[in-house]
Amino acid sequence: MNGKNKEAIRVLGIGGSLRKGSYSMAVLRAAGKLLPDGAKFEVADLSGIPIFNQDNELKPPQSVVKFKKQIREADAILFCTPEYNYGIPGYLKNAIDWASRPHGDNSFKDKPAAIISSSGGMFGGIKAQLQLREHFVYLDMHAVNDSIAVSNVEKKLDSDGELTDEYTIRRIKELLKELIEWTDRIAVEK
Repeated sequence: MNGKNKEAIRVLGIGGSLRKGSYSMAVLRAAGKLLPDGAKFEVADLSGIPIFNQDNELKPPQSVVKFKKQIREADAILFCTPEYNYGIPGYLKNAIDWASRPHGDNSFKDKPAAIISSSGGMFGGIKAQLQLREHFVYLDMHAVNDSIAVSNVEKKLDSDGELTDEYTIRRIKELLKELIEWTDRIAVEK
């Protein structure tokens, strides 16, 4: 699958919520089960990442070291985020700041990426997607053009937090297929 060496493409899932019953994390876990055959999926655990402080960026905590290593080892990144106050949660922005610092040590550089957002509202978090795409420009990431906004997300999950909405499942499969193909294309061009 990977254009350079035909190994399985490794996708790192990064969620934008810490809430125990997070809808975004439920959608992210569902996406991990919907990847094309042969792709591998891992979800980053960001719960231990402290507030970014530039005084500590040259000696980051172990949770940050682990996160940056996961990003570097991944072939592609899949973000799934809720929308807070028309943007990405501060927690997600904080993790992105850690992973892209210090200057010259940006773990996200040249990574293909895709975005899923989710919201209990009717717009599905599209403003969070726009803000995340703005960050991709600075991070030098290569986002697929498509994205998914899962609106009324709580109605698309069952009581166990499993994604049940067939349209959303189909759209996620399409997005993941596009992410894998995009990742292959970028690997060949390098």
